[in-house]
Amino acid sequence: MKYNQPTLKKMEAILEEAGYMIRYERGTFQSGYCILQQKRVVVLNKFLTLEGRINTLSDLMPQLEISYDSLTYDSQKLYEELMSRPVNDLKQD
Repeated sequence: MKYNQPTLKKMEAILEEAGYMIRYERGTFQSGYCILQQKRVVVLNKFLTLEGRINTLSDLMPQLEISYDSLTYDSQKLYEELMSRPVNDLKQD
C-alpha cells in the first residue's frame, strides 16, 4: 500500500460507505483518533501527517462495525487487503 492522498481518500470512502462521518479536529488524542460509537463519528487529529492518518485509519478499521455488503466493489477490495494484513504491518509497496 502506498502512502499517498488517493490511498487516504479510498480509506475515508470505506468509512463513509459504512455510515461513519470523519472529522479532522485539534485535540489531545493519545492515539491520534477518537471514536464516538453511538453517532458513528471518527475524529482524527488534524495535525497527523499523511502517513500518520493512513496508519491510524488502518489500525482503527478492525475495531469498527463495517458491513462488507454496504461497500462498493473497489472499497471491498481495499477493505479485504487492509483486514488481511497483520496490525501495524503497513509498509510502502
